[in-house]
Parts: sequence; C-alpha cells; structure tokens
Amino acid sequence: MTAITGNPLLLERQVCFALALANRSVLRVYRRLLEPMGLTHPQYLVMLALWEHAPLPVKEIGNLLQLDSATLSPMLKRLEADGVIERRRSDNDERSVEIHLTTKGHDLRKQALKIPEQVVDALGGDLPLLEELHAVLTKVNTAAVASENP
Repeated sequence: MTAITGNPLLLERQVCFALALANRSVLRVYRRLLEPMGLTHPQYLVMLALWEHAPLPVKEIGNLLQLDSATLSPMLKRLEADGVIERRRSDNDERSVEIHLTTKGHDLRKQALKIPEQVVDALGGDLPLLEELHAVLTKVNTAAVASENP
C-alpha cells in the first residue's frame, strides 16, 4: 500500500473531485457540439458504438458502454423516436433485439466526423496530451472495475 503524506482529505487532492470537475467541463463541450445534431452525450456514445459495429444486440451495446438496461432502454427509445435507429428481433435468436441504423442514423455520422477535432480544439488543441489522458483514464477505469470484483 502506498503511504500518502500530508493531509489526505484536502479537496484539491481528491481524484474524485478532479474527475467530477473534468467530467462536467468536458461534457459541457460535448453538449454544445452535439446539440445541433439533436444528440445528448450518452446518445452520442450509443451512436459511436453503432457506427463502428451495427447492427448490435441491445445487450452488447450495454456491455460496450458499461450501461445497464434501465439506463440504455430509454435512450434507445428516444433514438428510435428520432428516426436514427430501429429495433428488430434477431433472425438467429428471437429473444434478442438488435439495433440497426436507419438512413438518418448513417447520415448523422457525416456530421459527427467533425466532433472529435472540435473537442480537441475546445480542450486546448493538445492531441498527444488528450491521448495520454485517455490512456490514463482507461487504466483507472480498469483498476476501479477490477477492485469491485476482487
């Protein structure tokens, strides 16, 4: 175990506080950029998964995004109501529902291609730093998930 020196309870030393502030700030950037597309940030994540892997079973989307069905289902209903996805029973397993992109969903991808660059610019334009941050956060998430299931 690593020994922490000084006051371990200072607010500015808390990883959770730094992550919470960064999360809110970054999501504000995404909110501003995604609003013209009619997407929320969580819906954008669903669409990213679908643009990469569609069609996908609902369960697989949940696994990829680490979301439970209670969180994912309302999002999928909204995306379907907006006409960017459609739900279909799987041909291989009638119990499984697959999510397919509609033409509108495919077309939305063209607009989304601008988002990553705009995010990098809004966050200071330092792509190597953001890539390093992504790698660190991925390690932190992996360790946190592993600590839940020792």
